[in-house]
Amino acid sequence: MASIFTCNISPYVALNSGNKPRFGVKAQSLGGGDSTVWSSDAIVVNGTSFVGTKEKNGALIDGGCGEKVKNGALIDGGKNGRLNPRIEKRWVKEAVFKDLEVLWDDGHGTKTVKDYLDGAKEIIKPDGGPPRWFCPAECGKPIKDSPVLLFLPGLDGVGLGLALHHKALGKAFEVRCLHIPVNDRTTFEGLVKIVEETVRLEHASSPNKPIYLVGESFGACLALAVAARNPKIDLVLILVNPATSFSRSQLPLLPILEALPDGLHDVFPYLVGFVTGNPVKMAMANIEYKLPPRLQFQQLYHNLTALLPSVSVLSDIIPKETLIWRLKLLKSAAAYANSRLHAVKAEVLVLASGNDNLLPSKDEARHLKGSLKNCKVRYFKDNGHSMLVEDGLNLLTIIKGTCKYRRSRRLDLVSDFLPPSMSEFKCAFDEVTGLFRLATCSAVFSTLDDGKIVKGLAGVPDEGPVLFIGYHMLMGLEIYSLVEEFLREKNIMVRGIAHPDLFSEIMEGSSTEFSLSDWMKVMGAVPVTASNLFKLLSTKSHVLLYPGGQREALHYKGEAYKLFWPDQPEFVRMAARFGATIVPFGTVGEDDIAELALDYHDLMKIPIVNDFARDLISRSSRVRDESKGEVASTDLFVPGLLPKIPGRFYFLFGKPIKTTGMKEMLEDKENASQLYLHVKSEVQDSIAYLLKKREEDPYRSIIDRTIYRAFYSPLPEVPAFDP
Repeated sequence: MASIFTCNISPYVALNSGNKPRFGVKAQSLGGGDSTVWSSDAIVVNGTSFVGTKEKNGALIDGGCGEKVKNGALIDGGKNGRLNPRIEKRWVKEAVFKDLEVLWDDGHGTKTVKDYLDGAKEIIKPDGGPPRWFCPAECGKPIKDSPVLLFLPGLDGVGLGLALHHKALGKAFEVRCLHIPVNDRTTFEGLVKIVEETVRLEHASSPNKPIYLVGESFGACLALAVAARNPKIDLVLILVNPATSFSRSQLPLLPILEALPDGLHDVFPYLVGFVTGNPVKMAMANIEYKLPPRLQFQQLYHNLTALLPSVSVLSDIIPKETLIWRLKLLKSAAAYANSRLHAVKAEVLVLASGNDNLLPSKDEARHLKGSLKNCKVRYFKDNGHSMLVEDGLNLLTIIKGTCKYRRSRRLDLVSDFLPPSMSEFKCAFDEVTGLFRLATCSAVFSTLDDGKIVKGLAGVPDEGPVLFIGYHMLMGLEIYSLVEEFLREKNIMVRGIAHPDLFSEIMEGSSTEFSLSDWMKVMGAVPVTASNLFKLLSTKSHVLLYPGGQREALHYKGEAYKLFWPDQPEFVRMAARFGATIVPFGTVGEDDIAELALDYHDLMKIPIVNDFARDLISRSSRVRDESKGEVASTDLFVPGLLPKIPGRFYFLFGKPIKTTGMKEMLEDKENASQLYLHVKSEVQDSIAYLLKKREEDPYRSIIDRTIYRAFYSPLPEVPAFDP
């Protein structure tokens, strides 16, 4: 028997009869017996029945990389910018990002493992009763139609393993955490039934929503067991260093603990604490990345000295008898889960640590990826076993970057998109691409309605829908600076239309780290399909589209700044359908940071390398077929580049072209073609303008910019030429 609690009385509530909350608590019994009531006005529901479902398990991708592009074209120009009526009719969802501001506060970096230990100390006072669910008040109110997330703890059983992530996850999910009291001796099968009953109850209540099970270590075994027993329920499992590899652990905890004298048991939690986690990574969880090294060290020292006294609470959370019981429980849990892996049909995301001293987590991630039918892996080489309370990991960011967040059975990368938080913005553009942006130091210009060119983005409309049409530089290197500039200056999220391979298995591996491609998804990239463009414009988004696409980004020698666009006006009628403003833009600078040494033709002449290239081509997908001419002729390859002393990136956004009221006029193919050619001409003119004017920039070289920053300016403020 277990209970569900919804409480908003403190971040960590000791759910026991000795500490009754002052406000109402809602409880639901998940077993056939009576529910323990923790408040006089609690609602008790017994004898819950469950409704089965015949829906096929697993997420479907709506408008994702699986959608075919008819005749190789993004938009069928013969249908007046319209999609298949079935696509238009079925897409009626409300977009999440309307309920969540861009650069919202997710609370990441404000908590440390000390907060977890302090909360655990409170929640275990006096800790009687059965296992039960609680909702941390820090999670707050989630956005509309949020799915349920059930957290299944590790051996500690406290249920506060997501303490550093409560505020962020609370926006996207209805978070509930399982608490297993210190003296509880429920068997593994009993815990499986508790979680299973909750899952079935939630599924009966919202059969079209996924249910997320986040399992840490022991909790991962619990999640796998529940998924194996309920293959028809839509589950998403997030397994953090799963203990299914417990039998291969290099640290024999159980024999050591049983042989340990009682007088030394108080020392054991300290040893286990340092084995299972990285103390330095834990202490760095709230240290600002941009602080000077001296201040970072001071704060790290303060956090470590504050953390050590709190570690003693581990002996209260898991006294010797409890720890022995739970280690035996873990052994049976691992055996139970491993014997049923073949029955797991759910989506699975495995997060594995590289410095896990307790379990062989990296090897186990490979094993699970090969054993489970729908499994992704993300590998964190610098983290320890208790990675959820360590620095460098934001669970919501990982869920978003691996395309695991959805509010229904169908994954919709437009309506389910969660805009980046401020912490994600800082991490993506300061830590991940910070050095690259520092080296290229983009100079951005835009054109006002009267034709005047000004520095900055004043000429770009704030209100959508806006469609940016431009030139794709080598390797798409301009994207990071472009998205960052709009977020920093105008607080606008630019949604990029990306190659489908970014979302396919071609990017996956058995030990894939959270990479730049994942960050592109966090920042709003979607696969290039007609339906995705339709959805983005219908939600008044700012959309980035490259008609030249892969052909421009992977061009050959001597083709820099040359446009490779299709002959037909792919985007014009779709823009007019929604009255979108088209903003043509040019960008230059690829030849200032690297020289293209080996293009596709060169690579195909090199033995072994050409085999690798052919394998990559065979696994990649084509957005356009060969009937579309030169724009469709490029195969996917990785060019060989020779770095240069960095110059600078330049952007010029042309005069906005409004299509409001032009829908009927653009139904005529000739009119649509004229507007298409006009946009193309504007892009070419912008490129020519920048190539000429950059010669007048006194700070084009990184050497000159470095000297300027040292004497005059903070990081973002380096002048360029006068427009």
